[in-house]
Amino acid sequence: MHPSTLAKRVQIFLSITFLGFYFYGLGRLPLVGPDEPRYAQVAREMLFRGDWITPTLGGHTWFEKPALLYWLIIPAFKIFGVHEWTARLGPAICGLFTIAGVWSLAREIERTSETPEHEGLSQWCLLISSSCLGLIVFSRGVSFDIVVTATLTWALCFFVRSQLTSESSKQNRMLIGFYVLVGLSLLAKGLVGLVVPVGVIALYFLLRREWPNRRLWLSSFWGAPLSLLVSTTWYGPVIYKHGWQFIDEFFVQHHFARYLSNKYHHPQPFYFYPVILLMLAVPWTPFLIHSLITTAKGNWRKDNAVSRSLVFLLAWILFPIVFFSFSSSKLPGYILPVLPPALLLLGTSVMQLSGRRDSRWPFVASGLLCVLMGVGGAIYGVRIEHLSVTCVLIASVPFTGAGVLTSVWNGERSSMTVSIAGGLLIALIVILNCAAPVISARESTRNLLALADERGYSDLPVLAMHGDDRSAEFYASGRALYGNKGEVIALDEAPAIVDSVRKKKERILAFVPVEDLVLFRGQQGIEVIGDNGKLALLCLY
Repeated sequence: MHPSTLAKRVQIFLSITFLGFYFYGLGRLPLVGPDEPRYAQVAREMLFRGDWITPTLGGHTWFEKPALLYWLIIPAFKIFGVHEWTARLGPAICGLFTIAGVWSLAREIERTSETPEHEGLSQWCLLISSSCLGLIVFSRGVSFDIVVTATLTWALCFFVRSQLTSESSKQNRMLIGFYVLVGLSLLAKGLVGLVVPVGVIALYFLLRREWPNRRLWLSSFWGAPLSLLVSTTWYGPVIYKHGWQFIDEFFVQHHFARYLSNKYHHPQPFYFYPVILLMLAVPWTPFLIHSLITTAKGNWRKDNAVSRSLVFLLAWILFPIVFFSFSSSKLPGYILPVLPPALLLLGTSVMQLSGRRDSRWPFVASGLLCVLMGVGGAIYGVRIEHLSVTCVLIASVPFTGAGVLTSVWNGERSSMTVSIAGGLLIALIVILNCAAPVISARESTRNLLALADERGYSDLPVLAMHGDDRSAEFYASGRALYGNKGEVIALDEAPAIVDSVRKKKERILAFVPVEDLVLFRGQQGIEVIGDNGKLALLCLY
């Protein structure tokens, strides 16, 4: 069998396996961080109340985000029960939905290309996008960012396809899809779902130095109401029910104040997002750099389908990065919707370079990046996270070996790309099974609360902690104590509550930083249940 034929078959196999990995082990790790547990808990409260309109956390209204993610989680909870994997199922589907959008646009570029040079683009884009580490990570967590990425991907893919066809009926179908998906994007992440597509389209025509045609202008008269109709399935009832309270919290505080001020304490330098994009594209970052340079040097005004597509993809990358770079509050997930066009450009670069003998540097650079990640990850895992050497070696050796092979071998280039993807897949499976559970246990209260349950404390109220670990709000559902402003109450904020419990000869659970544990050991009326390395759980009586 010819090496290129074997590589193509392995490429297809790896693509299918990566797609399956998006669902593999979704419940293996606890919900971690400040967002995952709280978003899952909001969905659980909406389910238990039978209210699909009003998000609440601890019984208090929670108007930070719109409803689409919750609407994905609630049916999974209802059908399969409340678990980590059911909370993550909707985002995983959105990850696959995003990949399908990338693949469909790549197929359209193949079909409309006037030359055979783009043949096979969709296959490469399928492998590259499904094995992109940024997309994998966000798709396996309870995240609004992957939901809006999926809806915006399809919205803008529909728009591009409307520009690549001269058939009137197909243009109308594509524009209908565009406006519907813009409405869903508004449900996925708020006003970003409108600002991003409008800004990308405006920048596209500006880069092309042309004016939108009459059909597009006329479509806005029926398309804007269509988007509004889709989005009002939630905005209408929630505004009707909560009025100014919702408008102030959702739009004024969590849109305008978040963008214009540092109220939510996420400041970053202006160059933050270009760096984040390069990190999201790992392990294919060098190919992204190559594709951006190549596209920037191209003729942006050629009137053919491929040129139009490439300019649109460039606008799709540039506008969100520039827009969010001016924000006073910056988080990595804000520019996740930039990843799909980057993957399409990246896939084009991989496909073209795989058939040539020049421009070998992206392969060498990708290989060196894999070696750096493999070796650096191994050292970090053993020395910092204290993982087992066996686990670290099994995870790092295949990925590092693929990097070495790609860096030094001057053979079949498609085989090099496939070897990187294969090494990454092995590393991810091993990490998920033997490394991630150890690390995540230190970032979640799940095991500590389970230990308390074993001691017969499953009904006790819980004083949780502020900070990066909000998992107690999910794992102590219905027992975590909240203040009047909808925030959990910590031990140092609740002396009156603790005194009241003790006078009644009752018990209460409380989390404290592990470094403060020495202050409580040996004290009368305090039982130390355990700690996870960061937080300790006490029983006060």
